[in-house]
Amino acid sequence: MDAIHIIKLLMTTSILLLVFALGAHATFADATSFIRTVFRPPYWLLRALASMYIVVPAVAVWIGLVFDLERPTRIALLAMSIAPIPPILPGKQLRLGGSASHVFGLLVAVSLSAIVQLPLMVGLIGHVFGKEASFGPLEVARLIGMTILVPLTAGLLAGRLAPRWADLVAPWTSRLGTILLFAVVALVLFKFWPIMASLIGSGALLAMIGMATAGIAAGHWLGGPEPSDRAIFAIASAMRHPGIAIAVASANVPQEPRLVAAVLLYVLVSLAMTSFYGVLIRPRHPVTA
Repeated sequence: MDAIHIIKLLMTTSILLLVFALGAHATFADATSFIRTVFRPPYWLLRALASMYIVVPAVAVWIGLVFDLERPTRIALLAMSIAPIPPILPGKQLRLGGSASHVFGLLVAVSLSAIVQLPLMVGLIGHVFGKEASFGPLEVARLIGMTILVPLTAGLLAGRLAPRWADLVAPWTSRLGTILLFAVVALVLFKFWPIMASLIGSGALLAMIGMATAGIAAGHWLGGPEPSDRAIFAIASAMRHPGIAIAVASANVPQEPRLVAAVLLYVLVSLAMTSFYGVLIRPRHPVTA
């Protein structure tokens, strides 16, 4: 088993454990809150979709058209701009004071919408750049189901049907998932850092900072008057699911290690940018237990 397969195995396991642990502390009402209120003021889901899938992709397309970036970097930014929320994002949002109903409601609603939205966006962006591009809804559904919906549903069911067991198991699954995630980060840096470092001097780093900043600003602006809601939207707009982004990009440009490295570099950039954003807003709404 090579390093790539080990990374995929550890990443999948860590995500399953972390999302299960998050789901064990949520409710079905939380998970469906955005879907149930999609057409009611203040239109939280529509605001989130506008921030994530109109503003950020527009910025990515503009960067791709205006700046002289290497093709793998350009494709990576476009793929990340249309990917859904990463499965471990709710933990970060909850630590910044986000309500469970908004955090989990956004995760589920955006994940389900991606099954329709993502293939359409792939085709649209491919048309803008004059290239045929495709990624089917069944593949999106499979990836989202495996990394988000299945472990989240398992956690929700455990919390509903066996709450005492869930309270006992969830902290341990969260700890183990975190350990595995750190192991994945270490392996990724070891495997891809030389390629990632080569991208930094090509203008890729500035482009990624620009796109992450645009996502944070759009989410903060569309998140409404409450600082906690602004934090949820801002982080969701800037951080995206790297597994789905890599799958989308690789389906159209296979066997390109620089593309994978560019996606992973954006993950690090967006993580740093959103962490800095969290430091800036934390005094306004302290983290609650």
